[in-house]
Amino acid sequence: MNKPFAITLDVGSSLENLTGSWRTLRPVYTNHLPPCNATCPAGENIQGWLFKAESGDYRGAWDVITTDNPFPALMGRVCYHTCEGACNRGQHDESVGINSVERFLGDYAQEKGWDFAPAAPDTGKRVLVVGAGPAGLSAAYHLRRFGHTVKVVDSAEKAGGMMRYGIPRYRLPREVLDKEIARLERYGVEIELNHEVTDVMAEKEAGNFDAVFLGVGAHLARRAYIPAGDASHVMDAVTLLRSMEGQDAPLIGRRVVVYGGGNTAVDVARTVRRLGAEPLMVYRRTEDRAPAHSFEIEEAKEEGVSMKWLSTVSSAGEGEIWIEKMTLDAEGRPQPTGELEQIKADSLVLALGQETDLSLLSKLELKTEKGSVVVDDCMMTSVEGIFAGGDMVPGDRNVTVAIGHGKLAARTMNAWLKGEKYEHPPRGPFATFDKLNTWYYSDAPKTVRPMLELARRTDTFDEVVHGLTEENALFEARRCMSCGNCFECDNCYGVCPDNAVIKLGDGKKFAINYDYCKGCGICANECPCGAIEMESDAK
Repeated sequence: MNKPFAITLDVGSSLENLTGSWRTLRPVYTNHLPPCNATCPAGENIQGWLFKAESGDYRGAWDVITTDNPFPALMGRVCYHTCEGACNRGQHDESVGINSVERFLGDYAQEKGWDFAPAAPDTGKRVLVVGAGPAGLSAAYHLRRFGHTVKVVDSAEKAGGMMRYGIPRYRLPREVLDKEIARLERYGVEIELNHEVTDVMAEKEAGNFDAVFLGVGAHLARRAYIPAGDASHVMDAVTLLRSMEGQDAPLIGRRVVVYGGGNTAVDVARTVRRLGAEPLMVYRRTEDRAPAHSFEIEEAKEEGVSMKWLSTVSSAGEGEIWIEKMTLDAEGRPQPTGELEQIKADSLVLALGQETDLSLLSKLELKTEKGSVVVDDCMMTSVEGIFAGGDMVPGDRNVTVAIGHGKLAARTMNAWLKGEKYEHPPRGPFATFDKLNTWYYSDAPKTVRPMLELARRTDTFDEVVHGLTEENALFEARRCMSCGNCFECDNCYGVCPDNAVIKLGDGKKFAINYDYCKGCGICANECPCGAIEMESDAK
């Protein structure tokens, strides 16, 4: 919270005309934490870059984003935008389309060929990053910003990790991914592919690295015991999605059962639909309890994906699968009924989650728990100088979380390499909806992103969700209410009956002349964004 700013003006008034002696409350300009910023797993200053974008300063907005996240064009496509769910505007009419504006800025930057701001001077420190997925690439970017030499190694043929080998092209076009990675390489990050690490410490010593970040992801499919005959065609979701990056499409037949209810299961079902198959998703819980996001499920339904809820796969044979019906117990948990249904199926795809291959850590005494690497609140493992993030550590598994892990780890590593301890920045008071003066905001419905026509979505891998035009992106950015932070609307200056509000100039906001402020609170009441609080003025 800002400290009160007092200023005295020489206007020829006598001291007895001043108000400070009897005022009980004083207005104070404050800086609050907007809910969008607070809930972003990547830790973006969303309100900050929206403020730049709404004035048409796209380069400035992109620079603010890339202070925290190097991949706006990717995030605008694959992030599940928890920020929008928390947006205060959602309690007024509809949340701001933050994700769609971020995508516009990311695509605009690619179109204009923008590069990152220059890195800090070289520190002489070398850092090894194992894994070229979102966590590893994010860590590499931020480490490079600090001036460290960074080398990323990955066993795959191309960089991107599960962004490339787990997210279908209709959600993330590969040319967009390639351009974001190419910018990172231009920034000075070295990426070596087809390089499998089997011994982390040996790799560290051989390359004379000062620290290591592990971001190998979860590339192993979680298995389940399902009796199946020799002729039955059973595969896992990871293998199927990864095979889509090859030259030949996987052989799956016409009738495909996808076992699972998460976003990966939906991705598989929508992928095989585009390969000409008739997918059926089977999940043991009800639709409202499925881990997949509701909008993903709805898009899959639109494309002709069938779904069977409260069901589980019992066994598989040649050309057929037996499904057992489930029922909910008194606590709402699914329970078997013994009632079986036989359906025709050419393939069964298991989409039951992923696990991390920790074999490269066999010579490291890292603390692990339930198949994940244990890290502290600064992403350091139990071994000094070894950090980890992304899918291989406990927590939510998605691209945005992984990018946030990479950023935090890089900042911690930077401090550690300098012999310092990283301190998490303090979080200000939360900007709540009740503090806003919504009278100043007219209803402005959220801009809906255009989508590929349905007829083309079932036989092509063209991108389904399209971006906003510049006009729509500007409109959407201007819907931001700047919760809890002054955006210099001049309301306080205009409504003050005592001319006690002083304009400090563009970008410098305002001050209060407390010699003439009566503490009436009109400025606080009329502040659209709740950036003024009335505090006790006890003498």
